Amino acid sequence: MEPVLADRDGPIATVTLNNPGKLNALDQPMWEKLGGAMRAVSADDDVRCVVLRGAGDKAFAAGADISEFSRERADSKQAKRYGTLIHETMQAVARCRHPVVAMIKGACVGGGLEIAAMCDLRICGESSRFGVPIKNLGLTMAYGELQGLLALAGRAVTLEILLEGRVFDAREALHKRIVNRVVPDADVEREAHALARRIADGAPLVARWHKQFIERLGVMPQVSAAEWDEGFACFDTDDYRAGVQAFLAKARPRFVGR
Repeated sequence: MEPVLADRDGPIATVTLNNPGKLNALDQPMWEKLGGAMRAVSADDDVRCVVLRGAGDKAFAAGADISEFSRERADSKQAKRYGTLIHETMQAVARCRHPVVAMIKGACVGGGLEIAAMCDLRICGESSRFGVPIKNLGLTMAYGELQGLLALAGRAVTLEILLEGRVFDAREALHKRIVNRVVPDADVEREAHALARRIADGAPLVARWHKQFIERLGVMPQVSAAEWDEGFACFDTDDYRAGVQAFLAKARPRFVGR
């Protein structure tokens, strides 16, 4: 099964995270394919809007596929390589020349929320859930993943999400300005495509310029190489190993701070 699907309906492209059996949890092939798909639609001058969604009705994406961590992100060196892939994919979403609408059904947590934050607009259903509970894994959100959520939600809300690690509902997400619109679950697809059509009806060059101008006016801090590496130091800690083991065993982790 292809991990990411891409198709076109006139000027609207749809990119789908396609791992419904695991609630569209993101593994390495999915990160790679998502980046490639977003770069491809960005290069297509006939596209005027992109809808990014998860397969099925249960999840946009339920975070990372934790089952691959011991193999792909066992320590900081591995995690840095993996983090480069994640960052490149995040940037492929954020820097897509065309407006990107996140169609959110069900769970949008962890890496799913990170991806949605990189989109330009977000529409979700009333039963959607949001959060980044990685504190329970002894895991940090590295700089390349943190950028979009911080720009979207601001310092106080981002800290609340990361420090508390709570999963919250769609109404709270709207209050925190993480989503633009909450609609009945049955209307999510229709409303997202209606929004995409309204965007596609506008002048495409104007839409691309507006994205460019707003990005230019935003704060884009540069981090040093040492700071970038520190974003993956958590993968060398005992707490990270304990957190992942506890998650896979469906047990409560015991963190010791080292």
